[in-house]
Amino acid sequence: MVETSFLSTKQGRRLAYHRTEGHGPCVVFLGGLKSDMQGTKAVFLEQWARKEGRAFLRFDYSGHGESSGVFTDGCIGDWADDTLAAIDALTDGAILPVGSSMGGWQALLLTRAIPERIAGLVTIAAAPDFTEDGYWASFSDAQKEAMQTTGHVELPSDYMEPYVITRRMIEDGRKQLVLRDPLPLPFPVRFLQGTADTAVSVETAVRLLEHATGPDMRLQLVKDADHRFSDGPCLGLIVDAIDQVLSVGD
Repeated sequence: MVETSFLSTKQGRRLAYHRTEGHGPCVVFLGGLKSDMQGTKAVFLEQWARKEGRAFLRFDYSGHGESSGVFTDGCIGDWADDTLAAIDALTDGAILPVGSSMGGWQALLLTRAIPERIAGLVTIAAAPDFTEDGYWASFSDAQKEAMQTTGHVELPSDYMEPYVITRRMIEDGRKQLVLRDPLPLPFPVRFLQGTADTAVSVETAVRLLEHATGPDMRLQLVKDADHRFSDGPCLGLIVDAIDQVLSVGD
């Protein structure tokens, strides 16, 4: 088993990562909220990349997995900084972000931060702006009051232990929104979304598709697929989407 490597960032965080050498564009897997780089999709894509001789990077945001920090101290902007630090230090040239759930939001933030390096984009149940449109919009008056007085609320999850959502995450999330302003994606884009996803709705996927602009953008709905999108057929669809995007640039 390959040992985990670590990257120290200018923010003082220590990010765990696994990098696979190969030809570019480098595929960069961006995981979801409270997920880590040992997840099914990340490991599967690394194995695929090795077989293909493709450069690949998976890593843990701060407060996730093997990286330093505590989850409840983090926010969307911190994890965007982590993503940029990992890409800057560990990749060269063009990249192809593959973002799952919150990682889809991170991938979209990347297209704003380093548009010149984006060869294409694949997202899986992308969750842009979820801190505002998902969490804050659904909070009761009591939860909003608790957010102001205690600085956090706990939300149940269908996939793991409850999420602790902090006021800092909500307030920082408002600085990272991508669906309120123009979102040009001038490269091949493939959005994947399961119809049985209880964390990210089909309506969210359609909203993203309709809001973004670009010459080659497609949304694929997969009947009965859930938020994990990690069974055999779904993993095959992710690889197909990556291949489609890569083939356009070849």
